[in-house]
Amino acid sequence: MLEFLQRPVVVTADVNLNIVALTLLGLLSRLWQLTYPRAVVFDEVYYGQYISFYMKRVFFLDGSGPPFGHMLLALGGYLGGFDGNFLWNRIGAEYSSNVPVWSLRLLPALAGALSVPMAYQILWELRFSHCAAMGAALLMLIENALITQSRLMLLESVLIFFNLLSVLSYLKFSNSQKHRPFSLSWWFWLTLTGVACSCAVGIKYVGVSTYLLVLGVAAVHAWHLIGDRTLSHVRVLCHLVARVAALVVVPVAMYLLFFYVHLMLLYRSGPHDQIMSSAFQASLEGGLARVTQGQPLEVAYGSQVTLKNAFGKPVPCWLHSHQSTYPMIYDNGRGSSHQQQVTCYPFKDVNNWWIVKDPGRHRLEVSNPPRPVRHGDVVQLVHGMTTRFLNTPGGEQASQTAVRGLGPWGCPVLPVRGCHGGSARLLLRALVPLPASSVLVFGGWPSRSWERGPGHESDLTTRRALQDIVNRDADTDIWKTILSEVRLVHLNTSAVLKVSGAHLPDWGFRQLEVVGEKLSRGHHESAAWTVEEHRYGKSQEQKERELELHSPTEMDISRNLSFMARFSELQWRMLTVRTDDSEHKYSSTPLDWVTLDTNIAYWLHPRTSAQIHLLGNIVIWASAGLATVLYALLFFWYLLRRRRNICDLPEDCWLRWVLAGALCVGGWAVNYLPFFLMDKTVFLYHYLPALTFQILLLPVVLQHISDHLCRSQIQSSLFGALVVAWYSAACHVFNALRPLTYGDRSLSPSELRALRWKDSWDILIRKY
Repeated sequence: MLEFLQRPVVVTADVNLNIVALTLLGLLSRLWQLTYPRAVVFDEVYYGQYISFYMKRVFFLDGSGPPFGHMLLALGGYLGGFDGNFLWNRIGAEYSSNVPVWSLRLLPALAGALSVPMAYQILWELRFSHCAAMGAALLMLIENALITQSRLMLLESVLIFFNLLSVLSYLKFSNSQKHRPFSLSWWFWLTLTGVACSCAVGIKYVGVSTYLLVLGVAAVHAWHLIGDRTLSHVRVLCHLVARVAALVVVPVAMYLLFFYVHLMLLYRSGPHDQIMSSAFQASLEGGLARVTQGQPLEVAYGSQVTLKNAFGKPVPCWLHSHQSTYPMIYDNGRGSSHQQQVTCYPFKDVNNWWIVKDPGRHRLEVSNPPRPVRHGDVVQLVHGMTTRFLNTPGGEQASQTAVRGLGPWGCPVLPVRGCHGGSARLLLRALVPLPASSVLVFGGWPSRSWERGPGHESDLTTRRALQDIVNRDADTDIWKTILSEVRLVHLNTSAVLKVSGAHLPDWGFRQLEVVGEKLSRGHHESAAWTVEEHRYGKSQEQKERELELHSPTEMDISRNLSFMARFSELQWRMLTVRTDDSEHKYSSTPLDWVTLDTNIAYWLHPRTSAQIHLLGNIVIWASAGLATVLYALLFFWYLLRRRRNICDLPEDCWLRWVLAGALCVGGWAVNYLPFFLMDKTVFLYHYLPALTFQILLLPVVLQHISDHLCRSQIQSSLFGALVVAWYSAACHVFNALRPLTYGDRSLSPSELRALRWKDSWDILIRKY
């Protein structure tokens, strides 16, 4: 029974010393003097702000990508004990003693270092030689731009790491499929493929490109699997279900997990709150949650409310009015109603307050008990400070308005033109004095009708609004603070109150224009309104009411939005938020990247000429582009000959050649070509993920030439000598550009000029 104790315990392991050596070299190249320079370098000023937000648990929104990459950088700060107290306001600012520079840069550096042995393993899993695999890894090791990018607090090296990991994991899974399907290692590599793909997408949206590439290769393999008649129907179904679970379900679940952790960490109000809806803001600690503490949930007749455009388009603003009037004559010579202005104001102000009034009563305070406004009820709005109704000064029928709800995530935006621009659409207009018989009007009239002015007979007609909430659960639903999203529709003309997106001229104080547009079947994001601040009016007297409006609200609507509701809103905001796309000094075009006609000056020493540039190894970049063209030509040549039943390559070599091209050329294409379609400012570092796949292709093409195109031993030897000379040239370029890669050595002006190999390179030379 205890015989096993009498035998020695023996553990055997295969250790690939090539991988060990490459890993050590990668760590040395990326971790050496990692804390230098101890200053903010280029986009560290951008990511550092978000790390501080994580440390302080303050909510933020970044439209450049999902939060996983930011969380990884923040993890480095957390492990280093960073408290978030540093002002990330300019490039070159010296880091204070409380900033753990080494920890903040560690994860990108590790990702860059591990990409070196990973390149070796990918080519080995593709069944290429050790020499080719070693060549790919060594090219990754000495590529200057990859070193520069991975030694700083930036995300490209982390994205490249997960791109390569997803490809490597799938190749290991595919090779396990041939020998041990459904084994433990088979499940591990399949699941890791899905996890790596989700991590790539979670870092930057461009990670979707590599994910779709892996899915495409997996789909082709699955299609061949379906045609394998040696497998039973049940086994084929199990294969398909396993792939769907690991490559679709797992990435989706992981992606949701990233946002769940992100929202759990950032629970405090921050500077980006106003971009989000009122309901989202109310779910954060502080900010709107503090402002709305204790306010009533149900809107009643007599309620005092502020109405915010629910989706913040074009910017968050509140329905607003003031005593200033529209001009008598517009600049184009057209007449005006000359009534009180109605705008959308992007700041909180006492003139944002409105009173919800019962059309059948003259009272402007809440009754006891309060009578809530339900779906379908008729209401009117009175401007709190001026006691004037929102009105259309002109029209053919009695002015009436419906208040209609929006679905929880908005609706399409229809084009609108400003009232002062001569639009033929219905135009919402000003406020009129409150006569005893009048009722609230939302809506507008055609541009030729409203110009007839306040003397038109419709000014004396009733003006009513119908409360119609679309995002209701039942027809008896009550208009709720923050939660209800409503739109305001003129009953007789079906004109929708909305923010046009245009700014009024100086006579309108450059505030946002409010217009009316014909109601259509589609919804308008800019026509959705929510009640943000709310209280029950207590006084009928105007002076007392004005004092009440000036006083702060006593307000915590602890409306806990579900995770999916918060995720959906945040994801939509990230995809649609407008970023500053102004031209940058170091921005470039995708055509500049292939030929390396551009560079980026990352950092300049404040006193010496030491500097860091994002500048690639020109030998590697040119060779990688040439290898891509050569592969494409050879591939189509072989394909045409195979069509004529001339097989230049054995079947296993052909399949390996095709798979390598699909992953390497395909990886380059999907990570590069989409930038031609992007309407945004792009930089050289956006090309690095695509370049990585090109570097993997280089040894593939070189080995193919050596094995299949060199017909004699002399040709092979000559080609081998050329490869050695070529790699020596790449090493020489690496060493020449090394001072600009690490920035650890000051160069003289003549040395800097000597490194300006292209006129388009911006090498900084101090003038003493």
